[in-house]
Amino acid sequence: MRDSDFEFIRSLVYERSRISLDPSKRELVDARVAKRLRARQMSDVSEYCTLLRDPGQEEERVHLIDVISTNHTFFFREQKHFDFMRDTAIPEMLSRHRKEAWNCLRAWSAACSSGEEPYTMAMVLSEGLAASPWKWRVEATDISGPMLAAADAAIYNHESVLSAVPLWARRYFQRGIGPQEGRCRIRPAIRALVNFTRINLLDHSTPFAEPFQVIFCRNVMIYFDRPTQTELVRKLARLLVPGGYLFIGHSESLAPLDHPLQLVLPSIYRKPQTA
Repeated sequence: MRDSDFEFIRSLVYERSRISLDPSKRELVDARVAKRLRARQMSDVSEYCTLLRDPGQEEERVHLIDVISTNHTFFFREQKHFDFMRDTAIPEMLSRHRKEAWNCLRAWSAACSSGEEPYTMAMVLSEGLAASPWKWRVEATDISGPMLAAADAAIYNHESVLSAVPLWARRYFQRGIGPQEGRCRIRPAIRALVNFTRINLLDHSTPFAEPFQVIFCRNVMIYFDRPTQTELVRKLARLLVPGGYLFIGHSESLAPLDHPLQLVLPSIYRKPQTA
């Protein structure tokens, strides 16, 4: 990959997704772009860059962002977040909802990838609110169309589900038979309460009219530069109810950023109730 090709791809990816690809990511970019070269039956990166410049190739620019984005997740990833959600966030919101006149507990998985995170949130909410008539819903968003399609299909490897959620595998999953042997699917009652939408987190507007009690935005900011991180965190804070919780990745920190949230525990922040 020539320097000029790398700079063009880096600028395009930043413009479209705000993912910051510094020179240390060049090998990763080369490997990811190679997937699109094979898909388009091309052998030359410069030719591919010419294709990306074509105004009629919007779909290919979307494919580029999809392959550059890292999509690694599994059920109950960073278990302590879900423990906190179960033991602290849900009981607290449950005790407040009548006073606050909340009709529904709203949670958002802001970078949902292939769906394991929002479905884990849904299972925790289902358990935590089982004895309550209070309604709940999970909004799940991602920039990748293929990841959202996989998440909406809600089909996973049965062994990976058993290893992650052995106590809940039968309650929340349907085991495949025949051609689907070895796979399982989230049960319809849970799938119906998780809504998937394709958005760019840094778009000026969002499709959400109401704020959230819980937002998970984990392992996303590590791909952004500091100004973008600050912009994103302020936006997420605006979308939280006062007293709502933001969960970020364990490898991330808001310490260098200017934001209105309060640190509760490492990687867990709260919007002040007086905000």
